[in-house]
Amino acid sequence: MEVNFEAVKKVVMDVLKIDGNNITTETRFIEDLKADSMDQFFLIDGFSEAFNVTINDEDAKKIKTVGDVIDILSK
Repeated sequence: MEVNFEAVKKVVMDVLKIDGNNITTETRFIEDLKADSMDQFFLIDGFSEAFNVTINDEDAKKIKTVGDVIDILSK
C-alpha cells in the first residue's frame, strides 16, 4: 500500500474515533488530537498493520505529527 496523507488520516480517524475534517500533515497527535500514551501505542500499531511495516521504538519516538508518520513510513 502506498503511504499517502489520506491513508494515514484514515488510520488516525479509525484509531482515535474522530472525524478527519481538521487533520492536516501538521496536526500534532498530543497537542491537537489529545492523544494519550495508550492512543499513541494504538496509533503505532494501526500504522504498522495498515502499511504492513514494523515501526521501531526509535522511529516511534520521532512521531509527533501526521507528517512525521508519512516521512517515517516512506523511508
